[in-house]
Amino acid sequence: MHPATMEMLQFFRGDTVLIKGKKRRDTVCVVLADEQCEEPKIRVNKVVRANLRVRLGDVVSVHQCPDVKYGKRVHILPIDDTIEGVTGNLFDAYLKPYFLESYRPVRKGDLFLVRGGMRSVEFKVIETDPGEYCVVAPDTEIFCEGEPIKREDEERLNEVGYDDVGGVRKQMAQIRELVELPLRHPQLFKSIGVKPPKGILLYGPPGSGKTLIARAVANETGAFFFLINGPEIMSKLAGESESNLRKAFEEAEKNAPSIIFIDEIDSIAPKREKTQGEVERRIVSQLLTLMDGLKSRHM
Repeated sequence: MHPATMEMLQFFRGDTVLIKGKKRRDTVCVVLADEQCEEPKIRVNKVVRANLRVRLGDVVSVHQCPDVKYGKRVHILPIDDTIEGVTGNLFDAYLKPYFLESYRPVRKGDLFLVRGGMRSVEFKVIETDPGEYCVVAPDTEIFCEGEPIKREDEERLNEVGYDDVGGVRKQMAQIRELVELPLRHPQLFKSIGVKPPKGILLYGPPGSGKTLIARAVANETGAFFFLINGPEIMSKLAGESESNLRKAFEEAEKNAPSIIFIDEIDSIAPKREKTQGEVERRIVSQLLTLMDGLKSRHM
């Protein structure tokens, strides 16, 4: 960043800072001065942008991170498609020169690129001790045993965000107000004595983006996402459908804060007066009981 921006933020060259991006992603970086960088912009490389889930021109926030400790040990694995044809010891050829006397900060879950000779190998930080992030010092133990990470595991299709949802700006604003606000600022609702909503009904034709919206909200807020497909929860065995519902809600409560998305809810919970048999009535009653018992701080 520009020296004037560094002075304004009270950063010094070599400081470790925390950068927060989209989908509740953050990473740790080292500050360097750059006269060519416009104020108050920052310049980060492609790998950092990928870790933050941001693109060129996006807005991020930069924070002081004085509590980063030297790591005792870190576990690092390569991405499989970047080591095809690579021979020799990855630690000696790539990791050791990369971290040697560099005091590089790393964050659990981040990817980083190491250039060695004619090849570049991409690695992922699997585990750090202590904490979520640390500085790799000369006495930090670096482990790289294990199977390489598959690229498709990193490029999951469910990693969608608000930018991936188009054409429903008004609806997204309403949903964010009803879901994101209570999840991120529960004290706001508590202080004014208002109970946040526990459920939202999304309706529309197939393919209009209902599931996509729910996944985007879950990813952006960092909430646990549990998908229930209505027809799949039905069972011929007595009591099993209700048990499946209870298990889903229990799992969500264990991983609070959570978002439970029930797809095709009309297949398991039609209007009470339109339910045909005893099984449907029991499922509707069970669903209502579970929804009534939700704790606002959990879902």
